[in-house]
Amino acid sequence: MNLRGCAAQILSRVISDGHSLTAALDSQLPKLKDHQDRAFVQAMCYGVIRHYFALDCLLGQLMEKSLKAKDGDIKALLLVGLYQLQHMRVKPHAAVSETVAATKHKPWSKGLVNAVLRRYLRDAETLGAKCASDRQAELNHPHWLIKQLQTNWPDHYRHILTANDLPPPMALRVNVRQNSREDYLQLLNLQGISAQPVAQCPTALILDEALNVDQLPGFSEGRVSVQDVAAQLAAGLLDAQAGDRVLDICAAPGGKTAAILERQSGLQSLLALDIDANRLQRVSDNLQRLHLRADTLAADAADPQSWAAGRQFERILLDAPCSGFGVIRRHPDIKLLRRESDIAALQALQAKILEASWELLAPGGTLLYATCSVLKQENEQQIGDFLNRHPDATELTIEAAWGMLRPHGRQILTGDLQMDGFYYAKLGKAV
Repeated sequence: MNLRGCAAQILSRVISDGHSLTAALDSQLPKLKDHQDRAFVQAMCYGVIRHYFALDCLLGQLMEKSLKAKDGDIKALLLVGLYQLQHMRVKPHAAVSETVAATKHKPWSKGLVNAVLRRYLRDAETLGAKCASDRQAELNHPHWLIKQLQTNWPDHYRHILTANDLPPPMALRVNVRQNSREDYLQLLNLQGISAQPVAQCPTALILDEALNVDQLPGFSEGRVSVQDVAAQLAAGLLDAQAGDRVLDICAAPGGKTAAILERQSGLQSLLALDIDANRLQRVSDNLQRLHLRADTLAADAADPQSWAAGRQFERILLDAPCSGFGVIRRHPDIKLLRRESDIAALQALQAKILEASWELLAPGGTLLYATCSVLKQENEQQIGDFLNRHPDATELTIEAAWGMLRPHGRQILTGDLQMDGFYYAKLGKAV
């Protein structure tokens, strides 16, 4: 199989058909038996999506007219070729010839692909200068998202945009039920794996270089998990106590569920709730690997009357559905798939689930609201509006050495302390 052609098929599903990059990769990568081939295709796909707006501007300069919609695979193939020439250590003649070889299913496109890529090699500097004057290409994000981030964070938006385009570090959460962070760090070092402890989070390590989870000592036995540092902070902020009943809303894939259980072994119960039964299976799988137990339920968090049966909880973690703009570096397809019109709908859904969750919180209990977004309207403004509606709610200040204290809650901007963009607010319910 031509690897460039395989990458183009995957990318076409994202760019032309609107599939997530994860789903598109999952549909094609298993067909490649060689690990290095899979890694090469995955690197090309992530690279093209990560640099899409800059590459698309270049392609627009190189093409006299746009391709037809039915030829989205050829557009994707051209982007693969440009990405190799710009960003990969592939010899130019090999990048061009192998990309051209992937046109066999559409012979008419062979000459086009060859001409476009060779013209880029001749005129790269001139073409780059033209695209540098295009704001969308220069900042490599859609115009509307640039505007949103600039409005929200006028002094920080360029930092966020730059961080979005960098590959994220690989962070680990040490399972403190099985071993201390110091012991696991020593185990890594004995295996020749370098990692650094994170001062702001007692369970977190950041690897100097990413690797396959199978290479992590004790991974299959549950000694460690992969989880961004910002997400790891949730368990400590929730601070569940022995005897508490805990509800984790929108729990899949279960990283925060597991972290809560690892931190506190004496809970009365923990219910992991998610609307997607398929994703909920991942929670069960993760808990099984970690030798942890929790109840799981596929249900709509916005409609507790259909499942709660009068239950109340001392601790609730609401990891609210959001735009995901804090995790673009992990999921670069968000830049292509998310629409400006999505934001208002997400705000309304967040407010609805927040109201429903509040009904389930026992008097004297704590609700931790979290998103992986950096938009104020999903975060501090959402919490401000909620507090105005609920005199029985008190905001509990989060004192921390990470993020920025906001009028409500605490915000981490993407890349700060190597973390994803994340938001937390802590609410207490009157007795």
